[in-house]
Amino acid sequence: MTESSATRATLESQILALLVEVAPDVDPSAVRPELSFRDQFDFDSMDSFNFAIALSRHFGIDIPERDYRQLSSLEGCAAYLRHRLPTAG
Repeated sequence: MTESSATRATLESQILALLVEVAPDVDPSAVRPELSFRDQFDFDSMDSFNFAIALSRHFGIDIPERDYRQLSSLEGCAAYLRHRLPTAG
């Protein structure tokens, strides 16, 4: 595993851990990275809000409400965070 893929795997693992904190019924091993969370399981707007807050706190960044749409899938979250966090590249 290259350093970049290790960093990507670590980032996705952190995202999934936060997702499970917000939605404990989610099986992280069953999450399909390309599909929106809403399409995969019962993930409503309040869950989305709480998830964005959890990401913001965990990574120490401000996530404006206008960016929440980018956090709707695992792939979207990872891309967003790689863009916002210089060390997540």
